[in-house]
Amino acid sequence: MKRSSSVIRRVALAAAAVALAAGCTPDAAGTGPGTGTVTAPAPSTSAPGSASPSATPTTDDKPPSPSAKPTSGKPVPKRLLGDGDENEQVRELQARLRQLDFFDRAPTGFYGTMTAASVKKFQARRGLPQTGTVDEVTWQQLLSVTRKPTADELKPATTNKLDTPDPRCMTGRVLCISKESRTLAWMIDGKVVSSMDVRFGSENTPTREGLFKVEWKARDWTSTIYHTPMPYAMFFSRGQAVHYSADFAARGYAGASHGCVNVRDRAKLSELFDQVKVGDKVVVHW
Repeated sequence: MKRSSSVIRRVALAAAAVALAAGCTPDAAGTGPGTGTVTAPAPSTSAPGSASPSATPTTDDKPPSPSAKPTSGKPVPKRLLGDGDENEQVRELQARLRQLDFFDRAPTGFYGTMTAASVKKFQARRGLPQTGTVDEVTWQQLLSVTRKPTADELKPATTNKLDTPDPRCMTGRVLCISKESRTLAWMIDGKVVSSMDVRFGSENTPTREGLFKVEWKARDWTSTIYHTPMPYAMFFSRGQAVHYSADFAARGYAGASHGCVNVRDRAKLSELFDQVKVGDKVVVHW
């Protein structure tokens, strides 16, 4: 009987070992007489070589999170003025740059490619990043080396010198437009009230010359042919008009109109628009 019990015990132990080796749970394999419940080790949920869930997490061998990247601690200067802006601060910027010979024309109040190029030259001279836009640092540097512009500096008569008026301009109320000097002079009874730079049409679309009159006006107008804005338009000859041109303000004489008389100083043209009446003379001459 003792021998039989010993044999039975060995058989049960062998069966349990086989069950464990096969990956079965002790319950599936059963229990032998006189043995306790055999518990298999719980499967690990961690990847090989990683710490157990209860371990304190570390950042060893792991790239830092984006929030952990070091920062320079230098705030980015606030942008104040840039391409496409049009206001009185741009006019002041241009007048101050002109004091330093970085801007070679009358201030227009429009921030275009010429203004951006002038700003880059100033930034290069001062050892600043050459962005072509005005941030707080650039503006403060400019203020430190220039004086407050006078009224004449902000709104000079014209960049181009007026030539001798055409005789037809010497009487009445006249928009006297010279292709020779590329200027428009608003004259009343032979006296110049205000003047401004202008540009004309190309060889393919020339501005007509002669004696005309203001036929109609439109403060906000878009060309029905070219679909371009024509603010403060004063029409004088079959679709040709005196009007503000953002392209002229930005590129100067590098471009041309489709026959109209372009003005690049919006503020001055706005004042002129309010003074000119339908029926006033328009003289376009050399």
